[in-house]
Amino acid sequence: MGDPASEQPRRTIKRRKLYEEVAAELEAMILSGEYAPGDQLPSERKIMEEFGVGRPAVREALFALQKMGLVSVQSGGPARVTKPTPHILINELSGAARLLLTDPEGVRTFQDARLLFEMALARRAAEQATEEELQSLKASLDANRKAIDDPKEFARTDVAFHYGISVMARNPIFSALNEGLSEWLSEQRHISMRSPGSAKAAVRAHTRIYKAIAARDPDQAERAMRTHLEEVARRYWEVVASETGNGR
Repeated sequence: MGDPASEQPRRTIKRRKLYEEVAAELEAMILSGEYAPGDQLPSERKIMEEFGVGRPAVREALFALQKMGLVSVQSGGPARVTKPTPHILINELSGAARLLLTDPEGVRTFQDARLLFEMALARRAAEQATEEELQSLKASLDANRKAIDDPKEFARTDVAFHYGISVMARNPIFSALNEGLSEWLSEQRHISMRSPGSAKAAVRAHTRIYKAIAARDPDQAERAMRTHLEEVARRYWEVVASETGNGR
């Protein structure tokens, strides 16, 4: 009988590249508070000397930290530690999001994510919206209604209406995510608007959503948002099918 240890599957140990080691060390310094938001990191030369690495490794490490939203790198100057914000977090996802949206299944995935997310936002808004927030949302709804014959302005006011609901959650991550989804699914908005009667249908839906939120009815607000976004998705796929002959 063979050695049991030799029969165990081997585990692959991933060896980190040199720049990843440097990036990890600098990240640890930032997270520990050794370098606070607004502080400048040492110059490239000093980092090279401290870690005993070449300039390419340092530059790749700083680029990696920049992609993580931890530092900003200005041409000709030292890197500076940034203060992480929800918008930075969402912006870092934008490239991957756009790539996913080049595939129909990716579009469906984002439509589903937006549906569940905004249903929850509508419920939260109905639970805790202030009178001032309701007045602001009503103003957004009125602006959306007035822009019904102006596609560009209608799109802008449509986005503003949904953003107003996200703000009511009083969580900067939610409002940043709402902006991200709105940007990533902008093509869906433009395509679905080519469906006859879509603008009027959207205003009717927005009105139902607003009334449910103003009535402090979470269940109705959630249902109204669900119905609205399901209709937007349906119109999108109908237009895609009619223009390309392929709705799947």
